[in-house]
Amino acid sequence: MNFDGIWTPVVTPFSDDNRIEFDTLKVVLESLIEQQVHGLIIGGTTGEYYALTRQERKQVFDLVAEQVKGRIPIMAGINATTTQESLELGLYAKSVGFDAILVAAPYYCQPAEDELLRHIQRIDDALDMPIMLYNFPDRTGVPMTLALLDALSERPNIQAIKESTGSIERMHALINEFDDRIQVSCGMDDQALEFFVWGARSWVGGASNFLAAEHVALYKACVIDQDFVAGRQLAARILPMLNLLEQGGKFCQYIKYGCELAGLPVGTARAPLGELTDNEKATFTRHYEALVAYRG
Repeated sequence: MNFDGIWTPVVTPFSDDNRIEFDTLKVVLESLIEQQVHGLIIGGTTGEYYALTRQERKQVFDLVAEQVKGRIPIMAGINATTTQESLELGLYAKSVGFDAILVAAPYYCQPAEDELLRHIQRIDDALDMPIMLYNFPDRTGVPMTLALLDALSERPNIQAIKESTGSIERMHALINEFDDRIQVSCGMDDQALEFFVWGARSWVGGASNFLAAEHVALYKACVIDQDFVAGRQLAARILPMLNLLEQGGKFCQYIKYGCELAGLPVGTARAPLGELTDNEKATFTRHYEALVAYRG
């Protein structure tokens, strides 16, 4: 499968009474397709999968598969605390027409390396679908080591990894040692330019929910046109916003507020995450308005 391009981890819209707003989700999907992102990830961290019931996750899979109808590749995030639940979600996603799956380390239980290896192998054996691994030890508590990747790299379905450690040294190792076997996708929004300079061709960017045009433009400049002067100029424009997202401690809340400013209100994050303060909104709005002014 081709994982090149901008993959948007789609937000889950909520109503004031905390229900999923499926009609709003349809609007979000259509907006992203219209703005020519290259793929959609459903059930990722930005989609607050951890705050959804298993049934809600399946309902979202149903809606997305029906709405997209093959117009753009869709990837299902199937992370859960147990292998069995991940398998259930993955098999369901496959049954309704998803093209690939996103596999992270089960959170909280912190499996050892050999246990994580067996977890991924079981998922691969049962689902037989293209897999993007998701390495984000700050959230899962468990790293996907280079030894683990080496053990998985001969499996044809293990095709990509979303790298979210923030370590440039780790990014270098992945691209130099594994990129001929496992495609490296940028998972740190404030390092997209660095990933592209080193040869990455994929970016899973949460901010593309509301800044799709800027994400697609940066990908085109760096990957398609190989114009890194233009790429650096574009990256410099959006970097203050991306720094705020990655370092501000309220990633999901900022993404949802960005959608609101972009004319796609998707509600707030589910508790225990709270709303942004007035000062946080004001800071975010300044960055957003500066970006919009460049579009002029």
